[in-house]
Amino acid sequence: MELNRTRKGPLPGGRQGASGAGAGRGSMRTASQARGTARPPSSPSHPSSPPAGLVSAGSSRAQQSAPASGGVRRMRWTTQMNSNALRAYFRAKGGETGCLAYRARMHRLFAELEQSLTVIERNLADRVRYILRSNIFDVAELERLRREAVPSSDENATAEDAAPQLAEQPANVDAAVNTPVVVDSNDDGTVAQELELEHMRSTLEEAIVETRSTPLENRPRLPRIALSKRNRAVVRALNPMLVTYLEASRDLCETDSIIFGAALAVCRIIGAKVSTAGRATGHSSAIPAWRRRIEERIAKARALIGRLICFRSVNNRPRIVRTVRMAFAGTNITLSQPDITQKLTERIDDLKQRIAAWGKRIRRYTERSTRFNQNRLFQSDQKRLYESLERPMVSGTGPAPNQADTVAFWRGLWSEPVNHGEGPWTEVVASQCAGITPMDPVIITPDDVAEAVP
Repeated sequence: MELNRTRKGPLPGGRQGASGAGAGRGSMRTASQARGTARPPSSPSHPSSPPAGLVSAGSSRAQQSAPASGGVRRMRWTTQMNSNALRAYFRAKGGETGCLAYRARMHRLFAELEQSLTVIERNLADRVRYILRSNIFDVAELERLRREAVPSSDENATAEDAAPQLAEQPANVDAAVNTPVVVDSNDDGTVAQELELEHMRSTLEEAIVETRSTPLENRPRLPRIALSKRNRAVVRALNPMLVTYLEASRDLCETDSIIFGAALAVCRIIGAKVSTAGRATGHSSAIPAWRRRIEERIAKARALIGRLICFRSVNNRPRIVRTVRMAFAGTNITLSQPDITQKLTERIDDLKQRIAAWGKRIRRYTERSTRFNQNRLFQSDQKRLYESLERPMVSGTGPAPNQADTVAFWRGLWSEPVNHGEGPWTEVVASQCAGITPMDPVIITPDDVAEAVP
């Protein structure tokens, strides 16, 4: 009796089948490929809908579990729906950045704006987060939606005074500048782009308040920033924020404070160094940098001379020995060679000559600087130059000496004969010069001068 057997295809694990994990893996892969070939082509996604990688895990599982034909289709978000979602988001947060309990209020506000839609609270929060992260709206559009949803309290409170009154920020400006703009993407309810806008807005307000309370001569000097894409994006983001302040400005001084505060805010946001010393107009009495460098060299050379003299005086402390080895680094001189004393003396003399040369350089530079300043002062104000030259130099804090006492003091020094001590070498020089024939005296007459000078 023959049995009619019909082969229905190879086994999932192979021709003969497989046991263990390999069989299960092969069967799963085969089944997945089969479902992939049987799935009909999907329609192109809407530009405002998130890609497949951004869909939450629950929605992806629900989509996979749905049948290929007749399944629940995803809702397509239009531009108006996205705008209303952002309006509800901004109005629910009320301009704050740290609040997290805003989902229920946002869901209620969105239901009032879009009454024909049914969206759960979590999906709405995910949608708002996706809109802000995917840059569907530019910075200017986001700022416009925020101003529509959350009108500024300054605009409502300026019935009598049109100028916006800004509250003092207790936070430190340096802390606001150093606060990073990029935040953790896993932080629920906190969006990087919204935090960046809030950081820019708070920095702008602090800069304008600071500029208004600072005199013109004490304003910091702003650096020249590079025209990069990031810097231009910061400027474009701050421009819509200035509308409120510029519209309420009454005079040019107020406008100047607003513009300068905006420029200061841009420098702080991009991290440019801003000098806090102000615009001092007087001449600085500090020591020039070149003179400080030379004086530091002289101080180091003198310290090294002291260490070398200590080592030459048989002072073998570890610190002294280490310094001497550093002084002779790069040479073939060792501390154990016989003529080390002579090498130390030569090194000390070399350092002394360098110190003398550096001191003469300081003197030359000082004299040149003095002449240069006097020439400039002579060209600009001769009277002031002569007054500075005739002004007595005060060297002490006590009373000035009497003129008669000063003359008597110096006359007593130069009028009294002094017997100088002469060594034996002076007698040797005098004996050598005794045989030299003296030169004939030269008499210059007025005729000689007339012939020499035409």
